[in-house]
Amino acid sequence: MAAKRDYYEILGVPKDAGKDEIKKAYRKLALDYHPDRNKEKGATEKFKEISEAYAVLSDDQKRTQYNQYGHSGFDKMYSQEDIFRSAHFEDFDDMFRNSGFGRNPFEDIFGSFFGSGFGRGGRRREFGADLETEMEIPLEDAAKGVKKEISLYRMTVCTHCRGSRAEPGSRSSVCDTCRGSGQVQQGRRAGPMTFYSVTTCPKCKGEGQIIEKPCKECGGSGRTREKEHIKVNIPPGIESGMRIRLEGLGEYGRDGPGDLYVSVYVTKHKYLERKGDDLWLDVPISFSLAALGGKIEVPTLFGRAKLEIPQGTQPHTVIRLKEEGMPDLRNGRKGDEMVRVLVEVPKELTKKQKELLEEFAKESGDDKKKGFWENMFRCLFFFLF
Repeated sequence: MAAKRDYYEILGVPKDAGKDEIKKAYRKLALDYHPDRNKEKGATEKFKEISEAYAVLSDDQKRTQYNQYGHSGFDKMYSQEDIFRSAHFEDFDDMFRNSGFGRNPFEDIFGSFFGSGFGRGGRRREFGADLETEMEIPLEDAAKGVKKEISLYRMTVCTHCRGSRAEPGSRSSVCDTCRGSGQVQQGRRAGPMTFYSVTTCPKCKGEGQIIEKPCKECGGSGRTREKEHIKVNIPPGIESGMRIRLEGLGEYGRDGPGDLYVSVYVTKHKYLERKGDDLWLDVPISFSLAALGGKIEVPTLFGRAKLEIPQGTQPHTVIRLKEEGMPDLRNGRKGDEMVRVLVEVPKELTKKQKELLEEFAKESGDDKKKGFWENMFRCLFFFLF
């Protein structure tokens, strides 16, 4: 394991630096290496390193011990978890929120490092869990946008105690063992050195308060399970498999609720196939319509549209209907509907139809007795000249 770097060197400050200088140095480095901003390899570890250095040097007691014993002695007194449990980063909350890093960045980041939710005063932070659900919508709703209602069960704040966990009218008091911090620190001397450990308060179980009479409705948890009906706005142009995030509609937590994620799946349409923002439609037409041309009606997601079939349309010709496709999710611009023409050749003919076709073939010089190469050269001559 590599030796730890000197905390003063990490922050780039001299050993006699004042608290304001240490704080200023940390603020600059934290913004530079915050994982939400810096995606370079090692940025997360760097952010953790400078935060650990600040947690030690901003605490008078820890800084004195670090100056006296260095890493070799200090690391035996405090675990990394102990360092961050009693660290105070409240002054930087607004700075990070204003920089677009979201809610309580230290609690989220340090929680991912050490597997626990660190909060002010040492109390364990309790955020509600995220929830996930799914819904299916037809292609028409995906094109136009729609508001759908979903029903689900989730943990919400107890209406009886309003999240206080105590029976209304009863009292709760600050734990006299930990004085509201939720933690107790114990020191043990070994020769000239003192070893410190921080553990959860055994009396209040880390809550910082003693509840005399827990809420009878929620059992002292501060939350209950309820069925809720939630409106979900589906934006026009959504693609199958996309997720919609509904902030704050996840499980209730004392320090903030989780979020609800709704995965939207678009069912297949009977006639239309989506490819990006364009829609594709196969339309069978008769041989006579392909030869003579004309107008037909075709289905679209927004009603029916007239389609002009040019005279002499060949099989698998694609005709574009502008702005009859899906709207772009970002700017609302519509794609097109691409109509692929499939010319149907009749399998059975009446006597008169056969006579007319034979007359047509004779008139056009199409001798069915001619070989492949004669017909091929005749077709090439026709298209080239």
